[in-house]
Amino acid sequence: LSLPKGWEEKKLVEVCEGFQYGSSSKSMIEGETPVLRMGNIQNFGINWLKLKFSVNENEIKKYLLKYGDVLFNRTNSPELVGKSAIYKNEMPAIFAGYLIRVRGKEGIIDNRYLNFYLNCSKTREYGYSVMSSSVNQANINASKLKDYKIQFPEITQQIKLVKGLNQLLTELERINVINSKKLQNIDDLKMSLLQKA
Repeated sequence: LSLPKGWEEKKLVEVCEGFQYGSSSKSMIEGETPVLRMGNIQNFGINWLKLKFSVNENEIKKYLLKYGDVLFNRTNSPELVGKSAIYKNEMPAIFAGYLIRVRGKEGIIDNRYLNFYLNCSKTREYGYSVMSSSVNQANINASKLKDYKIQFPEITQQIKLVKGLNQLLTELERINVINSKKLQNIDDLKMSLLQKA
């Protein structure tokens, strides 16, 4: 299929930079600087629950995240490997070795667009085709990630697309909340009817 007018297709290595593995040091239960791990990568973003921490100043300096960094989950179960999240400077944090930090080159790839693209079904399917697998564990290393192909328009169009996608996600979350409440009401009604019976 031909690309829409004004779009390009390139390998990530041509339009992104970094591709850095995270810290391999053992994390602590307590500390000041969170270490984001594969379990913290959820729903296009970062879940800040169940954190581990680092107190190693050299590690913190080397792996400290910057606003807009995209974290790619390189090792996980086959259905979860390849998901990604964007860091929005919620609090100072570093990242663990099962993640790869990657950034779009300024003016070429918007990091929010990159994050959505890495999480889309077509990209995830490609990841499944190149990942290496062992028992209950899959891996996509930095070399394979660099070869991922990304289709993109110019930067201002990427930003517009991201805005539209964020609006859709917000609406989906709203609908999910409504549906959850309805399901809870149905369960409550069932329990009430059973008690009366």
